[in-house]
Amino acid sequence: MEKHVHIISFDVPYPANYGGVIDVFYKLKNLHKAGVKIILHCFEYGRGEQKELEKYCETVYYYKRNNSILNQLSSIPFIVKSIVSEELMTNLLKDNYPILFEGLHTCYYLNDKRIVGRKKIYRESNIEHDYYAHLAKSEKDFLKKLYFELEASKLRKFQTWLAHADLMLVVSTTDRDYLQQQFPKNKIDYLPSFHAFDEVSSKTGKGSYILYNGNLQVGENVKALEYLIQHVFSKINHPVIIAGLNPSEEIYNWVKDFSQIKIIANPNESEMQTLIEDAQIHCLYTHQATGLKLKLLNVLYSGRFCICNDDMLAGTNLQATCIVKNSPQEMVEALNNSFQKEFTLELIDLRKQALQAFDNKLKTQQLISYL
Repeated sequence: MEKHVHIISFDVPYPANYGGVIDVFYKLKNLHKAGVKIILHCFEYGRGEQKELEKYCETVYYYKRNNSILNQLSSIPFIVKSIVSEELMTNLLKDNYPILFEGLHTCYYLNDKRIVGRKKIYRESNIEHDYYAHLAKSEKDFLKKLYFELEASKLRKFQTWLAHADLMLVVSTTDRDYLQQQFPKNKIDYLPSFHAFDEVSSKTGKGSYILYNGNLQVGENVKALEYLIQHVFSKINHPVIIAGLNPSEEIYNWVKDFSQIKIIANPNESEMQTLIEDAQIHCLYTHQATGLKLKLLNVLYSGRFCICNDDMLAGTNLQATCIVKNSPQEMVEALNNSFQKEFTLELIDLRKQALQAFDNKLKTQQLISYL
């Protein structure tokens, strides 16, 4: 029998160039390849309509995000209230297929009486109130900090709506344990994020630089980078490349006195992948232990040595694939020790074994079984 599913995406999931939409896009590709008929609903606020999505979906609907100040004043979180659309509900009611809600953003209709009896699956990508609380801590602008704090408070309350989901699919075991504690009567399963990689393609041998990459407009990434520059990168003599989207003047000022540190702004997808593949060491750091950091998977599938802290690996069971260090001194020592080492076939085999749980084909079959 044919299988159909409605997927509600908080953004247009192409290009697949940041964490949340990477999971959505490669989920579409893999479900389509397995024969599932997809009806995609996405909220458009700057990325435009994308013909690429029509390759994988039976139908693609686009809705406009409503950024009205009135939505800022609502008791419903802005990220939820701004993507409410009765047109979406009209389209959902055309049939009786299961509905996959991608992220808490899309869950306004989760408890709507019009879809009582429909199979409703919540796809978690973060514990959103924790994520926004961390954004508030990282933000220096007073008004933005206030927005993040208010949004975190609203998200914590709105989270109770998840009780109406028939199933929650989480990206990390840490998040699974948290949600199971909050919703002991709900079915909650671990389904790691979908991604671009079919196999581990890391190069053996040695690279010539240390890489930090990320979206440099995201407060969490900027805070992590500031920490690494101040306490780690400024203490070593090896070449360091910082690559990412729209680095601020402040970031350039942080590195101006360190000749070993170079910034590459806005590399395209191909350039970014080459930087990842050719680096000797990837240095990853986060202050936030929720969700699954998809740049970690990119490194493990296509890069060499990875040095990171415990929070970066929380809920992944991937500790054996990385060099885990938490203090600046430990990270400096690990960078110095690893810079001259060869990356070997044995290390690649270890990664292949550890990453079996992240195989897209296995996850696709698991998801289809739920549908």
